[in-house]
Amino acid sequence: MAQSRRNFLKLAGLGLVGGLVAPHLISCESMKNAPGSPLKNIGLQLFTLRDLLAQDPKQVLKSVAGIGYTHVETYGADPTNGTLWGVSVDELKKILNDNNLKSHSGHYDLGKYLDKDSKDKENIEKYIEIAHNLGQQYIIAPVPPMHRLNQLNQSDYQYMAEQLNKAGEMSEKAGITMGYHNHFWEFKQFGNNTNGLDVLLAFTDPKLVVFELDMYWISKAGERPQKYFEHHKGRFPLWHIKDMDRNFSVPLEQNKINPKTGKPDTLDMMETMKDIKYAEVGTGSIDFINLAQYANESGLKYAFVEQDEIYSNDKYGSIKKSFDYMQKNFK
Repeated sequence: MAQSRRNFLKLAGLGLVGGLVAPHLISCESMKNAPGSPLKNIGLQLFTLRDLLAQDPKQVLKSVAGIGYTHVETYGADPTNGTLWGVSVDELKKILNDNNLKSHSGHYDLGKYLDKDSKDKENIEKYIEIAHNLGQQYIIAPVPPMHRLNQLNQSDYQYMAEQLNKAGEMSEKAGITMGYHNHFWEFKQFGNNTNGLDVLLAFTDPKLVVFELDMYWISKAGERPQKYFEHHKGRFPLWHIKDMDRNFSVPLEQNKINPKTGKPDTLDMMETMKDIKYAEVGTGSIDFINLAQYANESGLKYAFVEQDEIYSNDKYGSIKKSFDYMQKNFK
């Protein structure tokens, strides 16, 4: 994902820890949506294949399209050079078009922009330009300021919400909506039955900011996606379809109180990630059939397969297994 997320996930030893289109660039035919529901017409978060993308982005996108995916979610945009994985935006756009792929959404590193102590903010305007040129409808912040993960409090999340609103005002002018993607740490309790995601939902403008719910991470945090869909109707138009290994399905204990201090324990990332293991969609413990019943309530528009770590050498075989499950079980 963005560099901050990449660094965190490398630290964990896992190799990871997540518009308007110019008419002369994309044909009317390519703008038509593929048939079926957002779950049938499943996309792929390309971070899943980050190692292969580093070698040959063109071949990766061709292979993804060959499996049957019709759209992809990007990550890793370099605003300074205007590239993704060393490929210019114009070249990437051509590769997508050549393979009948669209990109409705992208993850963009906003770690400094969301950090109230950082003076060196990311260039939101440049991100908007990249997303606009790719025809994306959503710019997603994939993580909070990772270097302050254990120190984040309600005030920090409120500042993040304010920043997302400001970015949303800017992106709205280009027909793009700002969004935020969760992991598990947003569900750490602050002691008043409130967590980080609750604060973000409460202080962001629904007209400017949406949320991309990662089904793995909310489940691993011990929360129910259904509860959020019911209480915040229409605010989750994007889903990450990520499954959990059945042998690693116990929720994380991130709200333990230290008996000596009376305060929540500091999260040990190295220890925490030992309890994390992913699975191909449909082979794990998450009930996607049930979750699909809440698609309308959530406002679902686009869904993406993502697997933060593929343990097999056959990466394409892995994403095909997930794709095939979605095709078999959803209309």
